Amino acid sequence: MKKLAILAAAALTLTAGTAMAAPIHQMANHETNLGVGTKESYIEHKVTGKATLGYEYADRDQYGSDQQDAYLQYDIVGSEAKLIGGYRWNLPGNKDNAFGGVALSTPKILGFDVYTSYIAGKDFNEVQAGLNKNILFNVDLNVNYHNFKPKHGSRENGVGVGLAIKF
Repeated sequence: MKKLAILAAAALTLTAGTAMAAPIHQMANHETNLGVGTKESYIEHKVTGKATLGYEYADRDQYGSDQQDAYLQYDIVGSEAKLIGGYRWNLPGNKDNAFGGVALSTPKILGFDVYTSYIAGKDFNEVQAGLNKNILFNVDLNVNYHNFKPKHGSRENGVGVGLAIKF
């Protein structure tokens, strides 16, 4: 537990950026991924060889509410091509939306993988492109760019950095 607290504190110190959708990770069967950034945190678990369940909390101060996602990622080509489906609460304008999307990533080479994802619901769409780098055993560094476009409210885009631990 102490190691997890130290990791969380280090992640909060090292991360910068705006709220975003959870990064895309390649995970082994029954592996859990816990990630944290300046304004977001998420947990994912690969429940079968192809399906990953996840939950994300995103602090979006400019809207006066915190958005939450529950989602499923389904691997369609290895771990490199995924279908995404989920539900997002507390969108601008007091909206809640089901969403769907896709994600593509490269195979891991020397601990690096690059990804891009697109999700959309009735009242928003979001694009993300990023890079994951394994920096220490089961700890990954994530650097990304995202663009969140709500139907109501202002667009949000920026660069973010975060850490994730797999166990």
